[in-house]
Order: sequence, then structure tokens, then C-alpha cells
Amino acid sequence: MTKSLPDALILDRVETPVGVALIVVDEAGVLRAFDFDDYEPRMRRLMGRHYPGVELAPGRAPDKMRNAVARYFEGDFDAFDGVTWATNGTAFQRQVWEALCTIPAGETLSYKGLAERIGRPSAVRAVGLANGSNPVAVVVPCHRVIGANGSLTGYGGGLPRKKWLLAHEGAAFKDLAAA
Repeated sequence: MTKSLPDALILDRVETPVGVALIVVDEAGVLRAFDFDDYEPRMRRLMGRHYPGVELAPGRAPDKMRNAVARYFEGDFDAFDGVTWATNGTAFQRQVWEALCTIPAGETLSYKGLAERIGRPSAVRAVGLANGSNPVAVVVPCHRVIGANGSLTGYGGGLPRKKWLLAHEGAAFKDLAAA
């Protein structure tokens, strides 16, 4: 959404049914990252790459952000609609991430479908890479992208978490691992 660097980054930790969420906001309360504590080293590396020289300090995210997280996990799938997020990805990555926000809760889309949605039908692999590089997981719902055959595919937060998120939202998918 923007490429400007924040002056400071605040890291908050919030309990969820699928683990402790890491919420990174800037000094204005804009979401810069959302991940889970079992992937904290990866998230810290990403923050260092995207925001070089900006300190990541422990603190509390704004109540609006914390409440949105709680409401989502309680079943309010529109809870993140008012959340402002910003990333420092490439223009193509940001285009993919913005398109992810058009997939409603309870629905899924294939990587090919996502590539077509952004007008780049031959960029399926690039869309997959951009999807996997999403720094604001759950809020920008990369978990809603599945294989062309309806199966679960890779997810930065782990397939069990992806499965839980999709089931929580009531989305249809094939759990080939359970077969």
C-alpha cells in the first residue's frame, strides 16, 4: 500500500486458538506484519529486510487492532475490513496481496484463479511466490488460496493452521493428508 518507512515498529503478542499471533504495527498503528510465534525468526528477518534500521520493540498494538483479531477468531469475518495495513513488497507483490483481500471468507481461489484475477494468467508461479511472501497473514487472507484441485497447498503458517482457518471460515477444501 505504501513504500515509506516507519520511524518505529511495535511487536505485540496476542493469544489465538491457533497459537500466539505476532502483530507488528508502526507508530501510527498501521499493521506492518501479522504472523505466529512459531515463525518469529522468519518474521524478524522479513522486518529487517523491509524496514532496515527500524527497531522492533515490544509493546501493545492499538485496541482497535487487538479487538479485530479477537473478533475474527470469534467468527466475525469482517473484523479486518477496517484494519489499515502497509507493506514494502514489490508493486507486483502488493497487487497480489490487494487481490487476496477480494476473496471473501468462506471462499477459496486457486493460484491460477488469482493470477487471472490480477490480469496475469501466465504468472501462476509468481503469484504463488507473492502469496507466500505476504507479511500480513490472516488480515490479507493468503490462506484462502488453494490448489486447482481444491486441495490444501503450502502455507507460511503451516498446513494445520491453514486447515483450521479455512474450516473456521466454512470454506470447502480437500484435506488430502487426512485421506
